[in-house]
Amino acid sequence: MSRSWSWRQRYVPLRPRSLWRRLGDYALAVLVLGLLIILAARLDRIETRKTEGAAVVNDGDTITLGTERIRMRGIDAPEYSQICRRDGADYACGKLARQSLVRLISGKPVSCTGWQRDRYGRLLGDCKAGGKDLNRAQVEAGWAVAYGDFETDEAAARSGKAGIWAGTFDEPHNWRESHGHEVVERKHGSLASIGDALREIFRFW
Repeated sequence: MSRSWSWRQRYVPLRPRSLWRRLGDYALAVLVLGLLIILAARLDRIETRKTEGAAVVNDGDTITLGTERIRMRGIDAPEYSQICRRDGADYACGKLARQSLVRLISGKPVSCTGWQRDRYGRLLGDCKAGGKDLNRAQVEAGWAVAYGDFETDEAAARSGKAGIWAGTFDEPHNWRESHGHEVVERKHGSLASIGDALREIFRFW
């Protein structure tokens, strides 16, 4: 004897959402839409910018092109007033670092590109003059340390005792901290770049 079973799907009516639940859903939708609008409006902040012209050299890793002040990305030069030590005597390594950059530029037009900015609003740029990579050249000459890039060039300068490597010195970021200066920028890396991108998108000032 066989039995046949018939299954009937029981219909359970959906409970209508409460007024507060609906208002909450609407508010969430408006919030998400608002964030998307803000994101779209701020994407221009992380577009690569290019500026060029005659450079005013501020120090060993900072120049001004027109109204744009630029901090050279991936390097850190002694501060202008920083003192280093060589052959048992102090010397003005910060001023020599600036002079090195002046010689590298040699009055040629400078072009810089970049998208990140430091906490002071300065563009973190990769700069060239006469086809020469100024960021790399400062590290090669021994008048800037690698700060997230150019480690191979720094190693060559250090082994050749070029520039500040001919004596002893405080790392520029350590010198700033010990002399009451704020750190200009964080050392470059993937996490730092992600953080900078988020800060650029949501920065309103």
